[in-house]
Amino acid sequence: MISKIVAALVLLDRASAFTLSSRNHVRTTCKMSLAEPSPQTTSISKKVAKTMITKNIKMPDPTPAEGIAEAVALMETGMMYRYTPTSAEDSVVSLCEQEIGEYTGHDYVVALNSCGSALFLAMKCAGVKPGDKVLTNAFTFTAVPSAIEHAGGQAVYVETDKGFRIDIDDLEKKMDSSGAKFLMVSHMRGKIADMDRILELCEAKGVFLIEDAAHAIGVKWKGKHMGHHGRISAISSQSYKMLNSGEGGFLITNDAKAGAMAAVYAGAYEKLHTKHIMVPDSEVFGDMMNELPNYSLRMHAVTAAIIRPQIATIDARREQYNARYYALAGKLNALGGKVVVPEQLPEVTIVGDSMQISFDGATRQEIEAVLKACASRGLPAELFGASSNARYFKNWKFLPADCDLPLTEEVIKSTIDVRMPLQWEDEDFDVLYQVLEESIAEAGLV
Repeated sequence: MISKIVAALVLLDRASAFTLSSRNHVRTTCKMSLAEPSPQTTSISKKVAKTMITKNIKMPDPTPAEGIAEAVALMETGMMYRYTPTSAEDSVVSLCEQEIGEYTGHDYVVALNSCGSALFLAMKCAGVKPGDKVLTNAFTFTAVPSAIEHAGGQAVYVETDKGFRIDIDDLEKKMDSSGAKFLMVSHMRGKIADMDRILELCEAKGVFLIEDAAHAIGVKWKGKHMGHHGRISAISSQSYKMLNSGEGGFLITNDAKAGAMAAVYAGAYEKLHTKHIMVPDSEVFGDMMNELPNYSLRMHAVTAAIIRPQIATIDARREQYNARYYALAGKLNALGGKVVVPEQLPEVTIVGDSMQISFDGATRQEIEAVLKACASRGLPAELFGASSNARYFKNWKFLPADCDLPLTEEVIKSTIDVRMPLQWEDEDFDVLYQVLEESIAEAGLV
């Protein structure tokens, strides 16, 4: 029975080729193309009918049929524990680690149950001790300060610039004023700061650099995948990332000692590190298996099976995302008024899987009006600075900021977040633009 289900899913996957045909799920009162701006931007709010979206904007990417087939095979045989196979070459998790390393260009890769675990282990491998100060972005997801708290660190939050990146001037000041010797820079929503300058500062001031690249799979700096400025980095395969296994993450590094420590911390007890491909030689491990605790954070074999076929399609999917992103960003920036979609640095190859739209100089009431207008049209746009948003630093009561962060406050309270699902058709993004244009005009921001 399971074999028949898998065969059907394979046929379905080949027919869809990562594209969900669901034009009937979007209803609009007026048709337009992203290539042609509407001359009526300021009068849309006068229309009686509204453009509506009824498709799920948080629609994740599906698992490829090959991943489903391999996952089912593992369940049928019971070979779901990464160390059950007799060799590293027979382990789905080890093969997945190897494929990740080949894609990102890292020497050592340890697959874990989440990116949060990868961030936690990155700090353990870096030597963070209870009470140590760790610099990080004030604009990031709650998982980042949570990992710092998990490692026993004390967060020192750094301001955010208008491009949603860590503010390097404030970073330099807080390096000096805090005395912190660790920096976890978060590439939130795939927005990349000047990493060359950050690395220079870290080297000059003796700060250990860790990259939270959860949102940066497929993102490049000067043509090289993210994660090579930091001595240790972490990527994610949580549902809304370029790799989707529901939950999952990887610690990636070129530091042999960190690679060995991460494997042991994750659960490679006794001699199980020999069932890894992407770890250093046994000599590097020494007596780590007895010196370090086992946190049991290993990746499940079924998770690795789901991830593996997605790795080969990252670049192609990035191109599809980016074509849509740049078309929509160009249209929104052409609206003028208070509407701004900030550009990334020229050194960055982006992955445009979400859109951040800022309203410079807008009042709280105007931004609330945009959100209300979007919601009335079926678009659940989110405000980063909302009292319920897990990306708002004032909501991190478990590890609160010890200083005011006015620049970050200004940015996140004037910026909305809109996802750009790969499963949508190109014309769905015409509708998305129309909804945004109508909502912005209705709020009086153009």
